[in-house]
Amino acid sequence: MVQDEARKGEAESRVALSAVAVGVLAVSAAAIFIRLADAPALAVAFWRNALGVLVLLPLALYRRETLPRGRDLCYGVASGVALGAHFGFWISSLDYTSVAASVVLVCTQPVFVAILAYLVFGERTSPVSFSGILVALAGTAVIASDGSLLSATFFGNALAVIGAVAVAVYVLIGRSLRTTGIGVLPYSIVVYVSASVALLPAALYSDVPLWGYSGETWFWLFAITLGPQILGHTVFNWALRYVEASIISGTILAEPVVSAFLAWLVLSEKPGLITVLGGAVVLFGLFLLLRGYEKKPGEPPVEPVA
Repeated sequence: MVQDEARKGEAESRVALSAVAVGVLAVSAAAIFIRLADAPALAVAFWRNALGVLVLLPLALYRRETLPRGRDLCYGVASGVALGAHFGFWISSLDYTSVAASVVLVCTQPVFVAILAYLVFGERTSPVSFSGILVALAGTAVIASDGSLLSATFFGNALAVIGAVAVAVYVLIGRSLRTTGIGVLPYSIVVYVSASVALLPAALYSDVPLWGYSGETWFWLFAITLGPQILGHTVFNWALRYVEASIISGTILAEPVVSAFLAWLVLSEKPGLITVLGGAVVLFGLFLLLRGYEKKPGEPPVEPVA
C-alpha cells in the first residue's frame, strides 16, 4: 500500500514537472503572441483576462467550486486590479521596446516583492537575497539606460518596470490567500474578472476598440488566453501541489531567455548588446535573490509573470 502511494506520488511529480516545462514555454511565448495579435495593448490585456474567465468558468461550475467571500473576496478583487495594471503597463511596453528588454525588466518582480515586503511588512531578506536585489537593480539600470530620457525605448522600458511593480503588489496582496485553502479555479476566476473590470474603463477612456478585429487577431487573442494565461499561470498554481516551490520560482530565470530566443526566431528581433549585458546581470541578481528565498521555508514561490 505504501509502495503504491509512493509510485503514485512519483508519477504525479513527473506529470507536474512536465506541466511546468509546458508552462514555461507558454508564458515565454506571451510577448510573441501579443506582437502577432496586432491589437492595442489595453484591448489585448482586457481580452486576455476576460477570455480566461470564459474558459475557466464552465469548468468551475461543472466542479461546483465555491467562490471566495468576505475578506477573501476583497483580497481577490484587489489582487485582480493589480494584475490588470500589470498587464496594461507591461503589454503597452511591447509597443516601444524590444521583447528581450521588456520581459527581462518585468521579470524583476521578485526584487520589488522583497522591497515592498520590507517597506510594508518589515520583512527582512537574507544577505544573499539582498545582494541579489542590488545586482538585479544594477542590471535594470543598464537596460533602462538604452536610449535617451525622451526616447520610445526608454519609455517602453519604464512601462515594463512599472508592470513589474504592479505584479509585485499582486503577489503581496494574494499572499495571504495561499494559506486559506481557496482553490485555483475560484481564485483565478475572481482575479481575472477583477482585472477585466479594471481594464475596461481604461480601454474605453482611451478610445481603444474592443471589437471589429480580424479573424487572425482573434486567433492570437485566444492563443494568448489558452497559452500564457491558462497553460501558464493556472498550471503553475496547480503544479505547486506536486512540485517544490523553489522549482516554480526558478522558472522565472528561464522566461526571459526563452522569450528572447523566440523573438529572434519568430520576429527576427535580435536583442542589442546593452540588453544582453544588462539582462545577464539581472538574471544573475535574480538567481541570488531566489537562492536566498530557498533558505526561508515559509516564503511563497515566485511565479513567471508574462
